[in-house]
Amino acid sequence: MTQLKPILTHLDSIPSTPGKFKPDKSSPYNLYRLRFHPTLFPRFTLWSFFFIFFIVLLIFFSSPTNPTAGNSRRSLKNSLSPSPALGPNWERRVRASARPRSKTGFTVLVTGAAGFVGTHVSLGLKRRGDGVLGLDNFNQYYDVGLKKARQGLLERSGIMVVEGDINDAVLLRKLFDAVAFTHVMHMAAQAGVRYAMQNPGSYVHSNIAGFVSLLEACKTANPQPSIVWASSSSVYGLNSKVPFSENDRTDQPASLYAATKKAGEEIAHTYNHIYGLSITGLRFFTVYGPWGRPDMAYFFFTKDILRGKEIKIFETSDHGSVARDFTYVDDVVKGCLAALDTAKKSTGSGGKKKGAAQLRIYNLGNTKPMPVGRLVSILEKLLKVKAKKKVIQMPRNGDVPFTHANITLAHTELGYKPTTDLEMGLKKFVKWYVSYYGSKKKKSSW
Repeated sequence: MTQLKPILTHLDSIPSTPGKFKPDKSSPYNLYRLRFHPTLFPRFTLWSFFFIFFIVLLIFFSSPTNPTAGNSRRSLKNSLSPSPALGPNWERRVRASARPRSKTGFTVLVTGAAGFVGTHVSLGLKRRGDGVLGLDNFNQYYDVGLKKARQGLLERSGIMVVEGDINDAVLLRKLFDAVAFTHVMHMAAQAGVRYAMQNPGSYVHSNIAGFVSLLEACKTANPQPSIVWASSSSVYGLNSKVPFSENDRTDQPASLYAATKKAGEEIAHTYNHIYGLSITGLRFFTVYGPWGRPDMAYFFFTKDILRGKEIKIFETSDHGSVARDFTYVDDVVKGCLAALDTAKKSTGSGGKKKGAAQLRIYNLGNTKPMPVGRLVSILEKLLKVKAKKKVIQMPRNGDVPFTHANITLAHTELGYKPTTDLEMGLKKFVKWYVSYYGSKKKKSSW
């Protein structure tokens, strides 16, 4: 722990999350049918069987038998207890949190508000005067204490975070009855590529069923909100064309997590087409920064380097470097807010479409892929500790060897322009890390 004190002396302070993002118009970048036949009846019966079997699997995997889903339901049960939750005082708090400071401000529901990106987006919205209400189930995928600390940060800024599950229609209906949301920022998801091999049901429960549940609530709301949601760069899967562009193929997911995010994009298309919901998907590229996720490499590398533990660095089968398009969280927040600012209104009412609605997808990356080894070198410099490194071949667990974002579309239409390089971003992360874990002396987390 004594190694933490000198680190603070050579790190700059963290800037506040940015405000509204304005497009830079002067930029040089501005540039499926099934045919039925009686003889097909046996095949139809067979496919019906497979469909029913698939539904049964979904129900099984989404059941409370898995730890994450069970924890979500326990949290929801507590949040729906008769008193004091959901009473008049609860509704007053909900409305107060969601009330914007000005008549032109948005009223935004942020799901996954106690998550990494959700927290930063919520703070960014609140700082510029929008009304923000958070929703989070505080599952146990990683340290709940960190999520609670983020919740405390939000509450000190006047943002209420309701504890509950996006799969609960009753809770969502009560929230939409209490507040006429202009926008929904959907950040809630089961994250992590490798964890999908241990608990696949949690990904179906959160990323597919949860998204559908939220869209169902949005489609029946009056007025319907505009929706911005977090997809992922993982949808590009085994695509070898770089940099990744929005119109590249996304039909070869390398992990279940990627498959659920791709499914989310198809589900978004369906609800846009049928119900007139305005939906914008954002494909995030390896987001990092203060208040980050402990399951991310930059986070646990920092922890293990300070503890003197060996860290494993992946290489490809031909001994090449594994690289990521690391994107600093403040830059991602700019993109999220810009997507919100440029989102058009949904066209439906009472669950019925009344005209064509906006449907968009954008990459939010840094455009400068960095080898993981370079990330480790920067951490060694900032922490003033030499890492104990072991280079191993990347396992077949859903990871891909590289990511690289083409952000031309986001730059042209959103004015998105990342400004934080990896060294500066890691400097801000390390300063937060040693302050958070050092001052609190959370030895159990080390």
